[in-house]
Amino acid sequence: MGILWTIILGFIIGVVAKFIMPGKNEPQGFILTTILGIVGMFVGTWLGQLVGWYGPNDGARFIGGVVGAIIVLFIYGLIVGRSSSRPMA
Repeated sequence: MGILWTIILGFIIGVVAKFIMPGKNEPQGFILTTILGIVGMFVGTWLGQLVGWYGPNDGARFIGGVVGAIIVLFIYGLIVGRSSSRPMA
């Protein structure tokens, strides 16, 4: 049940992050949105533990996961935007 809950929560967090920070370089589709949310939860947990918001055995809560997903979405947009703006030879 833990993996299923992670996938569902990751999808919801990914959708919220895409809603807060829309853009032309955002990932499209269920799988990429879910991966964005799951990676965002990990980034939110890591940053929260680094700052002292969470303990060693705590995971990021919803807001921390959304903040982490926004950071991941921003980095994804930079990478995809940079690679798509190169002229084809």
